[in-house]
Amino acid sequence: MSLLDVRNLTVAFDGTRVVDDVGFSIAAGEKFALVGESGSGKTVTALSILRLNQDATYGGSILFEDDDLLKRSEAAMRAVRGKDVAMIFQEPMTALNPLFTIGNQIAEVLMLHEGLSAKAAALRAVELLDKTGIPEPQRRALSYPHQLSGGQRQRAMIAMALACRPKLLIADEPTTALDVTIKVQIIELLNRLQREENMAVLMITHDLNLVRHFADRVGVMEKGRMVEVAPTAELFEQPREAYTKKLLASQPHRLVDETSSGTVPLLRGEHLRCTFDIKKGWLKREPFVAVDDVTITVKRGETLGIVGESGSGKSTLGLALLRLSQARVNGEVDFDGRDLGRLSSRELRPLRARMQIVFQDPFASLSPRRTIEQIVGEGLALHQPQLGQDGVRRAVADVLTEVGLSPAMMSRYPHEFSGGQRQRIAIARVLVLKPEMVLLDEPTSALDVSVQQQILVLLADLQRKYGIAYIFISHDLAVMRAMAHRVMVMKDGKVVESGAAMEVLSHPREAYTQRLLAAAVYADAGKSIAA
Repeated sequence: MSLLDVRNLTVAFDGTRVVDDVGFSIAAGEKFALVGESGSGKTVTALSILRLNQDATYGGSILFEDDDLLKRSEAAMRAVRGKDVAMIFQEPMTALNPLFTIGNQIAEVLMLHEGLSAKAAALRAVELLDKTGIPEPQRRALSYPHQLSGGQRQRAMIAMALACRPKLLIADEPTTALDVTIKVQIIELLNRLQREENMAVLMITHDLNLVRHFADRVGVMEKGRMVEVAPTAELFEQPREAYTKKLLASQPHRLVDETSSGTVPLLRGEHLRCTFDIKKGWLKREPFVAVDDVTITVKRGETLGIVGESGSGKSTLGLALLRLSQARVNGEVDFDGRDLGRLSSRELRPLRARMQIVFQDPFASLSPRRTIEQIVGEGLALHQPQLGQDGVRRAVADVLTEVGLSPAMMSRYPHEFSGGQRQRIAIARVLVLKPEMVLLDEPTSALDVSVQQQILVLLADLQRKYGIAYIFISHDLAVMRAMAHRVMVMKDGKVVESGAAMEVLSHPREAYTQRLLAAAVYADAGKSIAA
């Protein structure tokens, strides 16, 4: 008997069907993966199991232990959510409550479903954070979501989902925000817990190498329909459908020329040091050094890649370079001959159009109250008011087309798009200003493999056309191979190795860089090189 049996599932919003006649089953202890491009219906299908799609109309049946969840009352579903069926959401910053500490949010699940006391739940929360690889779990349990890195927030979500040892774990892109070494640890953790608890896992992902490494069976979705279901080895070796073959062929390849990088420095940072005050107990605070004595130069038309594990200081360094960091920053930052540290906010504002940023979490960085036209056109209205309303609208339509979205979507809001589509909107908001430098903080982490390749091609074409300089922060070493001219490797706030991208990634000198490369998963020759 299947633990989960989805039969003829349909999901519609305002009469528009987005999931159409989908069926699959998952046995107890089985690892099943749903793959497909952004907008294919993967996440909507998974959310339907827990009835978390707002204002959705369902058809068909979802049998969990032979009980149709679509016929359960809302009160009965609350007893299932988090206990029998748990979920790891794709965007932890929006799923975690910003007003409560990480430890309190994990403890709440344990107190509600297992009846633990507050003290016992707090101790168990620390144990779970430790299991998911978060350093200093006692201290991190007292931290709020905004005080953690993207990868640490995702691990906290995983700890929360695993708290009550569910029978079925739904994992929606659980390793998206994680660096390669932690990704391996998390997959090993899920594998171990799945074996120990005989827990079934429904994995939603665009990482085909992860699917090959993790899943027993795979379902491929396209435009709301299930087009192929097969055992993992069979699907990778002998895919039947043309769409599946296209997905398997979508892997990053080298997109930049070594001679295309510029020679004129555009941005220079000298001896940068970034510190935060962190909570130590109830009243005491002490400084934490996130970036320690880093010197960096970015030339016109080149891509500087910054890699390292979560918490290594990559994003803090990038934000400090653009004077967006909340940390105390010491050192000098020079942009096109101007010392940014000496400029007032008013003097800095005109430069904002020339140096832009694409954030890691598109849903958190896009206003939920504004339409896509307003979001993408906001920068133009501020920096180029001479365009007028019609000129801004035409520019927004053009840039949406450039990033693979229809101008007809301009009247929609961010919540109406998939994760990958939201990231393309975030990229369009930046590209519409034609900046000279863009900080890309994990810009493709939320994208499926085929759309990721399209976005990387777009970024490379724009760089060649306009001479844009990129600071590309990523934990995906395959993306670094495709995009970077030079690479900096960071660990604990320091640069441990730097140089030409292909030299560093092919012949690393430092043990830490070698470990990162050993943990990376590639599809070369149809096999992985995971440690």
